[in-house]
Amino acid sequence: MIGIFGGTFDPVHYGHLRSALEVKDIFGLTEVRLIPCANPPHREQPAVTAKMRVQMLELAIKNQPDLKIDTRELDRYGLHQAPSYMVDTLESLRQEFLTDPLLLFIGTDAFKYLTGWYEWQRLFDYAHIVVMTRPGIETQTLNDFLKVRLTGEIKDLMQVISGKLCFSHVTQLDISATAIRNIIARKQNPGFLLPDAVIEYIKQHQLYETH
Repeated sequence: MIGIFGGTFDPVHYGHLRSALEVKDIFGLTEVRLIPCANPPHREQPAVTAKMRVQMLELAIKNQPDLKIDTRELDRYGLHQAPSYMVDTLESLRQEFLTDPLLLFIGTDAFKYLTGWYEWQRLFDYAHIVVMTRPGIETQTLNDFLKVRLTGEIKDLMQVISGKLCFSHVTQLDISATAIRNIIARKQNPGFLLPDAVIEYIKQHQLYETH
């Protein structure tokens, strides 16, 4: 099974990395693909260039061979083009992984707005969706389309290549890229929120600073 993590990674931080490692172990994934978003349709544009976001990712995961950077969205759309929709990304991945189950991991906040995503029902044509939750957080009421796809069994995700919905508790660290950018802009220390190598890269290139 192949895991899929999308995000702007602006910058990548331990919240992203810890979740990716944890779900790899929980679901027994072959690998986890970290897919930087080119032009996110539901949030503000990234603060730094695509190349820099990828370089920070490379520094963050260089000792984690099971985490892989996948630049297909950046390659497909480039900069300042149409929004990069996850359904197109999953369709592209499915053409590459014809018989492997694909698991798209999203957080509870993203799941709240799933039905507002572009052609959201088609996501299930190409992948399973796994919602990462915190223990004690109640999930929203599901519509009929989602109810029939719900499973609590990992083995169900292994038996078919797409189409299921699953909720999984993971250790979600309360870290946000927005908070990190604000810390840096205030000339405060972002230590222990993201890898030291990424912090050094940010300092070297004077990213997220206000002038």
